[in-house]
Amino acid sequence: MFVNSLGTDFRIWDEVVELVKNEGSVLLFDKPGHGLSEAIESPFRIADYVQLIVSLLDALQIEKCVYVGLSIGGLIGQHMALKHPNRIGYLILSNSFPKSDGVDYWNTRIKAIQEGGMASISDKILQRWLAESFRSNKKAETAGLKRMLESCSPIGYIHACEAIRDEDLSNQIQAIQIPTLCIGGSEDHATSPEKVRTTAASIPNAKVIVMDGAGHLPPVEAPQAFAQVMLDFIHLSNNSLYEQGMHTRRSVLGDAHVNKAEANKTDFDKDFQEYITNSAWGAVWSRPGLTKRERSLLTIALMTALGHDEELAMHLKATKNTGATENDVKEVLLHTGVYAGVPATNSAIKIAKEVFSKKE
Repeated sequence: MFVNSLGTDFRIWDEVVELVKNEGSVLLFDKPGHGLSEAIESPFRIADYVQLIVSLLDALQIEKCVYVGLSIGGLIGQHMALKHPNRIGYLILSNSFPKSDGVDYWNTRIKAIQEGGMASISDKILQRWLAESFRSNKKAETAGLKRMLESCSPIGYIHACEAIRDEDLSNQIQAIQIPTLCIGGSEDHATSPEKVRTTAASIPNAKVIVMDGAGHLPPVEAPQAFAQVMLDFIHLSNNSLYEQGMHTRRSVLGDAHVNKAEANKTDFDKDFQEYITNSAWGAVWSRPGLTKRERSLLTIALMTALGHDEELAMHLKATKNTGATENDVKEVLLHTGVYAGVPATNSAIKIAKEVFSKKE
């Protein structure tokens, strides 16, 4: 279940949903006055949004969900995890903090909207939402987000501002017992990485990751990385280290390769096979700190430098699963030519050409 941020609607999840839809059913929730949800005249508290979500789950006969909340969506998720813990299997809090920036801050924003409408705040909000690099390089997407914000119902938006202003869960979230992942953006000017780390430190056993280069809206700014971090967390939480390692190993190397390796396993090497599945694939490759593409390219560079040609060929073949492109590999091999030597890189290039020619 995806619950979006203040001033956005559930279209911000479009690219993430496309990447995770095969994992299960997807439910998107727009707060009143956001997207096509009708605004409600009476004031709202965070608890009221939670009740709407619980009622929606009841109506759809959904007992438990993976809850993914961005900004106020994360605040709603924290409240729901405290009051309805049986309805959440995994809690993913993106760019979220358990208390507001203060009464004066929110009252000033509310007054600006009452006097000048949504357009009066949109430019300033976009600067808080998006990393400068995204605003510079994704002008059409930025314009679309501005339009989305300005189309939000002023009443619905103000009610949400008031709900954030009046909520403080900072002394309560220590009681959350649900597996939790806190995601931040290094360029987030609304909920700083420090606040995200503080939130994670307050929730027992919560994991934390700060996405480099992302602002307040990682599902928009880095959807592929966001989806992978989210899925890796769920899989790792749900499985034993060996099961997670096997899942990751198959996702990278492919079922055919792993099935062959498993079929060829004997008493002599079965302990070693279990060791690499646990340690390499379960404990390292499954960590959310780097994407599979990044780990793939790092591995190719290391195999080149160490002259492990058979392993290099295996990981070059795996690029079709990790998202690393031939151009990515070319750049990595140029880099290893400088730092690991020309002869080793020359051999790697020969192997890469052979592997990529067969892919065609």
